[in-house]
Amino acid sequence: MNLLAIETATEACSVALLHGDATIDRSELAPRRHAELVLPMAEELLAEAGVARKQLDAIAVGQGPGAFTGVRLAISVAQGLALALDIPVVPVSSLAALAMQAPNNGAAILAAIDARREEIYAGTFRRGADGLVEPLGLEHVLPAAELIPPNAEAWNVLGTGWRAYGEAIRERLPSAPRWADGDRYPQACDVARLAAPLFKAGKSVAPENALPVYLRDKVALTLEEQQSSRS
Repeated sequence: MNLLAIETATEACSVALLHGDATIDRSELAPRRHAELVLPMAEELLAEAGVARKQLDAIAVGQGPGAFTGVRLAISVAQGLALALDIPVVPVSSLAALAMQAPNNGAAILAAIDARREEIYAGTFRRGADGLVEPLGLEHVLPAAELIPPNAEAWNVLGTGWRAYGEAIRERLPSAPRWADGDRYPQACDVARLAAPLFKAGKSVAPENALPVYLRDKVALTLEEQQSSRS
């Protein structure tokens, strides 16, 4: 199986290629440069693996939630490539991809991305027998102080939401996190890992049905709101 994965929902721009049993990837923290980096990264990976575009079986994509422009870019690139190659798309939660970086130490996982405006994009997960994460509930955008996690004795927490609102999140947990890292971002290599079994199970979609997940009804800020969020 040859699967190209794209993840640009946060400050990290990353692309991965699952080629047989091997995965190679490129990732860079490059806010506002995703559009110029994503396709060259993909071409580098294909060249490195000796895989032609026409040999790809599917495009996997982090569908959000995350920054509006980043989520939209990933979906647009995935749709464009898939339409041109007449192959399907496998959408994957960007929060699930983020959760994959938590250690396998028996704790539940809270993946939290800074959503600005004093809010986080939050998803809760557990590690399955296959090593992949499984959701414990729905994903939400909400103030960190209003987080209501499912019952679990211990938690791992990761993502920029922890870095920005760690104190508020800690108060919503039964105890201090077993492990926490606020400098983690969703990565395309984990999008590929999550997408592979979905593709094998026939859970891909036609390119036009690969839709972004924003969680917010309102995805654009007014000028006044942008200035307020920076103050």
